[in-house]
Amino acid sequence: MPPRARNTFRLPRRALPSVVLATLLLTVTGIQLARPAVPLAATGPKAAGTVAAGPADRAGKDATAGRAEPVRAAGESVLQIVSHPDDDLFFMNPDLSQSIRTGHRLTSVYLTAGEADGVNSFRGGANEGVPLPAPDKARYAEARQNGIRAAYAEMATGDRTSPWQRSAIRTDGGGWAELDTLKARPEVSLVWVQLHEAGASAANRPHSLHGLWDGRVAALESELSSDTPVTENFSYSKDQVVRTITGLLERFQPTFVRMLDPTNGREATPRMLPDHQDHMYGARFAQLALTEYGRSGGHPHFTVQNYLGYLNGSLPHVLDPDAVREKLHTLKTYAWTDYPDNYCDAEAGCGDRKVAGRPTGPGWVYGIRHSRNTSTSWLQSGAREGELWAFSVLDTRLAVWHREPGTKAGSRPAWTGPTLLGGTGLDSGITSEKLPDGRIALFGTRTSFDGPAGYRRDVVTAVQSAVGGPFGPWQSLGLPPAAHAAGSLDISAPAVTVDREGRATLYLRDGGHALSSRTQLANGSWTPWRSLGGSQVFGDPSAAVDSTGRGYVFAQTLTSTVVWTQDAPGSPMRGPLPTALPATPLPPTVRPDGDGVRLYFRKPGSGAVLATRFSVGASPGAVTAAAPTDAVTDLGGRAGFGPVSASGGLLAARDGAGRLGTAELPPGAAGAPRWNRGGFLFGGAPAATTDTAGNPWVAGVALDGRLYWTGRGASAWQPVGPAPVTTGPATDVR
Repeated sequence: MPPRARNTFRLPRRALPSVVLATLLLTVTGIQLARPAVPLAATGPKAAGTVAAGPADRAGKDATAGRAEPVRAAGESVLQIVSHPDDDLFFMNPDLSQSIRTGHRLTSVYLTAGEADGVNSFRGGANEGVPLPAPDKARYAEARQNGIRAAYAEMATGDRTSPWQRSAIRTDGGGWAELDTLKARPEVSLVWVQLHEAGASAANRPHSLHGLWDGRVAALESELSSDTPVTENFSYSKDQVVRTITGLLERFQPTFVRMLDPTNGREATPRMLPDHQDHMYGARFAQLALTEYGRSGGHPHFTVQNYLGYLNGSLPHVLDPDAVREKLHTLKTYAWTDYPDNYCDAEAGCGDRKVAGRPTGPGWVYGIRHSRNTSTSWLQSGAREGELWAFSVLDTRLAVWHREPGTKAGSRPAWTGPTLLGGTGLDSGITSEKLPDGRIALFGTRTSFDGPAGYRRDVVTAVQSAVGGPFGPWQSLGLPPAAHAAGSLDISAPAVTVDREGRATLYLRDGGHALSSRTQLANGSWTPWRSLGGSQVFGDPSAAVDSTGRGYVFAQTLTSTVVWTQDAPGSPMRGPLPTALPATPLPPTVRPDGDGVRLYFRKPGSGAVLATRFSVGASPGAVTAAAPTDAVTDLGGRAGFGPVSASGGLLAARDGAGRLGTAELPPGAAGAPRWNRGGFLFGGAPAATTDTAGNPWVAGVALDGRLYWTGRGASAWQPVGPAPVTTGPATDVR
């Protein structure tokens, strides 16, 4: 249906019975309802109608009860689970807009109403001296919904008033939710669960997702927005919230899930900005639901991407100017910055005026950070030419792909997988290392929903029983004690080095934002955790060993890149030492390069891929760049973000459109390489390796859950296996 002409036919809101209103609108506009109107009891949910980005053009009633049929969408299907309206716009864009452009299914779920104090205005600036409006939580929640609908409609169609179909749907938790579907792009939908929000970032608010998770309240009440199709209030226990989210997973059958980080800091950590409690605990509810859903069958495989919340604004800028302008434009649409133009014809307003005072947020518009799944070492070569192993996390379980080389002259190598191993609860992101005897060791982190607090994490490892053989069970390596933040679960993914004697050393950014390590002894046991110092370390560390056997570990602080290294093989790790590098958006990817290491990283505020070489200095304890900082090589690949993978002169990185691009370094590294644009969006980071014959390979896991791979000189990316298929029930084998 074409957008409604503005100021052509407007009825006083709530002035007529709904049946009369629907009849008039059908007569005047010729709207065709998706299904017949359903009469409702007085206590049931309000019906749905066709609406513009605001709530005008109420055209009929539609309540859906009972269990819905799953959405059967070919290819990728993205589901975003956030706590507040705008969490997705601040922390998941431009990933969000890039997904919308693909034309594949995308659904955003908002757990709370985001009602805050009910005042739809901001203090200061242009509003200085203007009296604040009276608090009205229901209308403020509606205004935020209107802003989200406008922002999504504009991203999808270019028209912020493109109409929506709004319905009330039964949830598996026993309550109701609002489902909005964009009529011009029905693969785009929004789900409003409408629970009461905490109303404060860190203050003690028991009636919140935080209080419900911790058991301080037995149930959390709904907070319905004005004009929502849902009119029946409800309350949820902790289990009912989980069942509600699980039911939405079953309904929309995602192949890729976006959510905020469930362990993104805590208030008691010194010198650290905490995230909003709704962000963290909403993500924990989503994480538990995903783990339960991962155990069930009958759904496509899915991957999960976590995003950094509030802290993102304090780290170096990531996005290039064009991406910032586009992201800011969407936020201004949400914030209704052209107030008082009531283009949506809503008494509640067309957007979130609190954001209008600072639509950039405290630096949030300039960045986006995947807080987990940033490892570039999940692809490994096998013992034979062309043999490859790839590792990821699907359905919160370890997924393994294996490429067997051809066994006969002229035969083509064949991939098998994904094979899912171990139990559920594995966090996104796998680190792998090749041992001197050719076996592969895997490392990751795992979340368990048990114990006194109902939530714990540990570092885990699994090793092949023989070269090319099966992997043994996960072994827990626990967590390092964090001296400055006892009990914090905000840890990094592990980085690992293996020396020439086969000793593996694991490095972890601990809950106190310092670096800790454990080393495996000759008998297979591990030393206790040892603190290596540091402060305000963020993100995941990266590590490598040079040709002399000396180890290097790089990490990022708020203002710089630091390194720990050895004066000689086997000597203690010393650091953190300053480097000549500026603050980078992420810790660099590190690869051996003779008697030093080569670093690949992004230029802040640009996305360009940069490279330089580091080595241990001539004097004890000195770490020097082989070239001065101003001679760092610019390898192009502009406008992207995230880690860069590199092996054998073949590079892979996300480009400005979110797709996986590749480049080959010219012989002798003379000149900048030419980047080739990939054909698919992907999650996490790309990985690269070189096989026994010196052939480089790169891989990425697309949003449809499939592995894609290519090599030097290849004309196109190749997917492994068919399009997403349903899976059988998971078997928890530890």
